[in-house]
Amino acid sequence: MSDELLQIQNASPDGGRPPRKPPWLRVRLSHAPEVHETRQLMRRLELNTVCEEAACPNLGECWARKHATVMILGSICTRACAFCNVTTGTPGAVDPDEPANLAEAIRELALEHVVVTSVDRDDLPDGGAGHFARCTRALRERAPRTSVELLTPDFRRKSGALETVVEAGPDVFNHNLETVPRLYRRIRPGASYPHSLSLLARAKELDPALFTKSGIMVGLGEERDEVLSLMDDLREADVDFLTVGQYLQPTRRHAEVARFVAPDEFDDLAAEARQRGFLLVSATPLTRSSYHAADDFRRLQAARERATAS
Repeated sequence: MSDELLQIQNASPDGGRPPRKPPWLRVRLSHAPEVHETRQLMRRLELNTVCEEAACPNLGECWARKHATVMILGSICTRACAFCNVTTGTPGAVDPDEPANLAEAIRELALEHVVVTSVDRDDLPDGGAGHFARCTRALRERAPRTSVELLTPDFRRKSGALETVVEAGPDVFNHNLETVPRLYRRIRPGASYPHSLSLLARAKELDPALFTKSGIMVGLGEERDEVLSLMDDLREADVDFLTVGQYLQPTRRHAEVARFVAPDEFDDLAAEARQRGFLLVSATPLTRSSYHAADDFRRLQAARERATAS
């Protein structure tokens, strides 16, 4: 589909409603019993999930497989990013029982791989880094066969925070750039593109065996050359895994979708990323940072083994 046709299809006739999704972005709801069981487990252990808070389109598929991305440190964020559906406000106290509850949930779900993320907690002296570390250690103790991926905020102006997280020993350190530098002021206020890049580079310096990962959204108004330049920056930071997905506007209050990117454009971006040497690339309209994370972790391990052997 041409860019011109997509722009026409994306136009919002009343200037307010999010544009209608094209066929490749329409997802059927799952009524599998596992979806209800996963929801009940999260409620029983008083855990938040980014699947619900961010209105992820893949929730039904993932929860049917008993996979959920747990969001620690509460459900109130101290920042107000233009793309994110998580509530902004003044967070409450950190729950000291959360690491144990998280580990129990993962043990009950018998997950091979877990993704743990959080809201931004600029109100905390360490940005929540110590809580990430406590959660990681609890998972190692209660669910030792589960690999751990941490999708962290940027810990901006929090000295020693990254070191605390890496020292806890996750298998994957994930921090999303979200968009190209030109759009940061509008889409990701409060964050810094150079800082996020340096965070990823520093994580690999602290632990060269650690897999590093980052993701972006497209359809926010970025240009192709800007995305390719961002890929170069990530490779310069020695990032192993790149995810690219379509931005979807959660509500009228959020940044509008500039356009829906066609599947063949995602294929093109994936090819460009592979040429640049990423160990793994996931670029599809429905790709999200933790989508198919368990399968991707196995693929990451295999890719590193092949690269080491060659």
